[in-house]
Amino acid sequence: MITRLLRVCGLTLGALAIAGCSEASVDNEPQPSPNPPLYEISNANGEVEGWMLGTIHALPGGVEWRTNAIDDAVENADFVIVEVANLDDRPALAKTFSILASSTGHAPLNDRINPDLRYQLRELVAKSDYSDHDFSSTETWGAALMLARTQSTGDPANGVDRAIIRDFSGREVIELEGALGQLRIFDRLAEDDQRVLLEGVVIEASDPDANPAQLREAWLSGDDTVLEQATRTGIMADPDLHKALILDRNLAWAEQLELALAKPEKPLIAVGAGHLVGDDSLNTMLKARGFTVTRIEQNTLP
Repeated sequence: MITRLLRVCGLTLGALAIAGCSEASVDNEPQPSPNPPLYEISNANGEVEGWMLGTIHALPGGVEWRTNAIDDAVENADFVIVEVANLDDRPALAKTFSILASSTGHAPLNDRINPDLRYQLRELVAKSDYSDHDFSSTETWGAALMLARTQSTGDPANGVDRAIIRDFSGREVIELEGALGQLRIFDRLAEDDQRVLLEGVVIEASDPDANPAQLREAWLSGDDTVLEQATRTGIMADPDLHKALILDRNLAWAEQLELALAKPEKPLIAVGAGHLVGDDSLNTMLKARGFTVTRIEQNTLP
């Protein structure tokens, strides 16, 4: 579930910018009634201070996710807060990824993985647009993200974040991390943790029981149980990776959001849905700061 979790949490932007991955639309497939994670944030006096939307960063064409409640939040918000603001600038994202992920002196990728997984790694590389040589100057985390795109369940051009940013054309767009800050999270991982990440991508790619649509459907229907499970299983069971990819980021974001919510203007906060579930969620952290965070149930399309 690691590659799907990374997309929900917004952590493959650089790799996807390079790959430009896509998949067929789901126009003819049954879809859950749209109920993406959407919250109203109020202060101690019960006054609405803003809204928070859990997003997914890549979707197939034809997924109907907009609801009246989401459109109302977009219309009523004065500005939007996202993880990365320049998602449509693919050259800039690709350049940032290349600068951070490229360095010399690396062992062959085959030697950076558990010997029991080397056959599966070779199969995954064969299915990708890359060769072994392409990874000779690529750090392990970068190789993991590049290979993760072979398991894509959607096109980043259809990502909810991009759509929301476009909705705020002419209004202020604030970013929490930016592409550089986001990809630095991976770049700062210890090599052992980077190899756990790579192994997680390989294991999922070779899992015959993997359901590529499961996490997308959980997001669309607002199934917090499945979303939270994804933040606690697989490589996210590794405490170092969970801390770096979920906990530390949420702690930093909660501090920034508290300041933003204190403004007279009201924000719409649009971040990966994986950050809004569980004990380490932004919801929990904002509540600890005195806010009331209320789920808005949605059952109508615009």
